Amino acid sequence: MKGDRTEIVVDAGDTTRTYEVVATRAGRRVESAVRRGVVEVSEVTRSGSVVRTARFMASRVLALVEYPVPREEGEERDAGEPSAGSDRARRIR
Repeated sequence: MKGDRTEIVVDAGDTTRTYEVVATRAGRRVESAVRRGVVEVSEVTRSGSVVRTARFMASRVLALVEYPVPREEGEERDAGEPSAGSDRARRIR
């Protein structure tokens, strides 16, 4: 959904760097996956086409924080979706 965003915190040697992937248009969502030692965060359309992807080595990722857009009280939610306004954080390592 437009407004969903994921923040990726990466170890850059003596400092950390923060990157964001945001769903920029209506109907787009942000998906994340960890495969073969690589963390991929992608902006995806309704039909499943990938618009853009950010890739990082999993050993360098310190945190992957997903911020879902706050939902209206009247809107329905999917079964696995968090409640309105809540933040989900997943630690990699």
